[in-house]
Amino acid sequence: MHKRSLSIAGHRTSIALEPEFWTVLDTMAAQKGQSLAALVKTVDETRQTTNLSSALRLAVLAWLQGQIPPSA
Repeated sequence: MHKRSLSIAGHRTSIALEPEFWTVLDTMAAQKGQSLAALVKTVDETRQTTNLSSALRLAVLAWLQGQIPPSA
Protein backbone atom coordinates (compact mmCIF):
# COMPACT_ATOMS: atom_id res chain seq x y z
CA MET A 1 0.00 0.00 0.00
CA HIS A 2 1.12 3.50 -0.79
CA LYS A 3 -0.41 6.45 1.04
CA ARG A 4 -0.83 9.87 -0.57
CA SER A 5 -2.11 13.05 1.01
CA LEU A 6 -4.33 15.31 -1.09
CA SER A 7 -6.46 18.40 -0.61
CA ILE A 8 -10.02 17.65 -1.64
CA ALA A 9 -12.82 20.19 -1.33
CA GLY A 10 -10.71 22.32 1.00
CA HIS A 11 -9.59 19.61 3.41
CA ARG A 12 -6.55 17.33 3.57
CA THR A 13 -7.08 13.62 3.39
CA SER A 14 -4.81 10.60 3.11
CA ILE A 15 -5.66 7.73 0.81
CA ALA A 16 -3.91 4.35 0.81
CA LEU A 17 -3.92 2.36 -2.42
CA GLU A 18 -1.69 -0.16 -4.11
CA PRO A 19 0.94 1.52 -6.34
CA GLU A 20 -0.66 0.04 -9.46
CA PHE A 21 -3.90 1.93 -8.75
CA TRP A 22 -2.01 5.20 -8.28
CA THR A 23 -0.31 4.64 -11.64
CA VAL A 24 -3.64 4.23 -13.43
CA LEU A 25 -5.19 7.17 -11.56
CA ASP A 26 -2.26 9.36 -12.66
CA THR A 27 -2.83 8.19 -16.26
CA MET A 28 -6.57 8.88 -16.01
CA ALA A 29 -5.96 12.39 -14.68
CA ALA A 30 -3.40 13.15 -17.40
CA GLN A 31 -5.75 11.88 -20.11
CA LYS A 32 -8.50 14.17 -18.80
CA GLY A 33 -6.10 17.11 -18.51
CA GLN A 34 -6.64 17.51 -14.80
CA SER A 35 -4.70 17.11 -11.60
CA LEU A 36 -4.87 13.95 -9.56
CA ALA A 37 -6.60 15.92 -6.79
CA ALA A 38 -9.29 17.09 -9.25
CA LEU A 39 -9.88 13.52 -10.43
CA VAL A 40 -10.13 12.25 -6.84
CA LYS A 41 -12.55 15.08 -6.03
CA THR A 42 -14.78 14.05 -8.94
CA VAL A 43 -14.77 10.43 -7.79
CA ASP A 44 -15.46 11.57 -4.23
CA GLU A 45 -18.46 13.65 -5.33
CA THR A 46 -20.01 10.87 -7.43
CA ARG A 47 -19.17 7.74 -5.46
CA GLN A 48 -21.79 5.17 -4.54
CA THR A 49 -19.78 3.70 -1.65
CA THR A 50 -18.83 5.17 1.72
CA ASN A 51 -15.16 4.28 1.29
CA LEU A 52 -13.15 6.62 -0.96
CA SER A 53 -10.37 4.08 -1.54
CA SER A 54 -12.92 1.55 -2.79
CA ALA A 55 -14.54 4.19 -4.99
CA LEU A 56 -11.16 4.97 -6.54
CA ARG A 57 -10.48 1.29 -7.22
CA LEU A 58 -13.91 1.01 -8.88
CA ALA A 59 -13.20 4.12 -10.97
CA VAL A 60 -9.95 2.54 -12.15
CA LEU A 61 -11.77 -0.69 -13.00
CA ALA A 62 -14.46 1.16 -14.96
CA TRP A 63 -11.84 3.18 -16.85
CA LEU A 64 -9.83 0.07 -17.71
CA GLN A 65 -12.96 -1.75 -18.84
CA GLY A 66 -13.68 1.20 -21.11
CA GLN A 67 -10.27 0.71 -22.74
CA ILE A 68 -11.17 -2.82 -23.88
CA PRO A 69 -12.63 -2.88 -27.39
CA PRO A 70 -16.03 -4.58 -27.63
CA SER A 71 -16.02 -8.15 -28.88
CA ALA A 72 -17.32 -8.67 -32.39
